[in-house]
Amino acid sequence: MARSGSPARAWIGTIVFLFLASGIVAGFIPWLISGWRPYDWGGAAWVVPVAWIAIALGVAFLLHAFALFAQHRGTPAPVAPTETLVVTGVYRFVRNPMYLAVLTIILGQALLFASWGLVLYAAIALIAVVAFVKGYEEPTLTGTYGEQYRNYRRNVPGWWPRLRPWRG
Repeated sequence: MARSGSPARAWIGTIVFLFLASGIVAGFIPWLISGWRPYDWGGAAWVVPVAWIAIALGVAFLLHAFALFAQHRGTPAPVAPTETLVVTGVYRFVRNPMYLAVLTIILGQALLFASWGLVLYAAIALIAVVAFVKGYEEPTLTGTYGEQYRNYRRNVPGWWPRLRPWRG
């Protein structure tokens, strides 16, 4: 596999991948489905700030996770992986923070726009992501990082975050 090499190249690749992958999955497709038409929640107006909080938290965690890849001199893109296994930051709590962040953004939009179409899309995205992780990512990471990844996998859950950070 090609490595990204320079820090500048890692940052550029990470930013491009952020906009291409996450921008399409968490932005463009939800817009196509919902039209981003606000829903009048009336007496349940508390739903709007809850939805915005979910979206903001998802974006914050997503940006943090992406930045960690660039700091490790690589990108989340399979064609330009990091030089070392990323097990810092949010990755000390859960192995798949990017996917969880994207799903949180989509579900936040589903709530904001009262869109059952986005709920269905989130479910389909989750199934696709789990299949990708199990069928490609985990075997590839095991092959690349061996016992280091197996140890990380034993200690950090894939989908439900730990309460305390792993310090392995």
